[in-house]
Amino acid sequence: MSIPNLITLGRVILVPVVFWLLLTGEIQAAFLAFVVAGISDAVDGFLAKRFGWETELGAYLDPIADKLLIVCIFIALGVTNSLPSWLVILVVSRDVLIIIGVVLSWLLNHPTPMKPLAVSKMNTVAQIVLAGTVLADEAFSLNFKGPVQFLTFLAAVTTVASLAAYLRIWLRHMTYESSDSKI
Repeated sequence: MSIPNLITLGRVILVPVVFWLLLTGEIQAAFLAFVVAGISDAVDGFLAKRFGWETELGAYLDPIADKLLIVCIFIALGVTNSLPSWLVILVVSRDVLIIIGVVLSWLLNHPTPMKPLAVSKMNTVAQIVLAGTVLADEAFSLNFKGPVQFLTFLAAVTTVASLAAYLRIWLRHMTYESSDSKI
């Protein structure tokens, strides 16, 4: 178990804490935990690359930790009406559909290689910035209505674009594999 993996596990442990803090109205504490999670993500990535501590476990665990945090924050912010329900459903559905596609490709013995796409990275940034902005706004009464509306739109557009890109790649992969096996 490397140090970056331990830091990532700490971030996974923060997920239910942040979720609970949001649902109990402890927004400032939730915002602080969100910032700590963000810093830990940067630190574990830096350490892994700088000291060659990259592991296969870390390659899977790090994006899982990030997705768990984002999805839980979006769900909690949706439950508390801080984010529109339609956006929460869109964000969660995208991740569920990607997981279903990966599992289905494994079950059909045509595993899909998963590589982060540029649009997916933009989507993650848009979602994180939106979540952080909403948390800061709620925690400190900053009146960020305009920026939150813009970031909501941006997160929605990048979520749909990312899902479409992954779906296109998955369909091509599954069709190519099926065609190739008949040749």
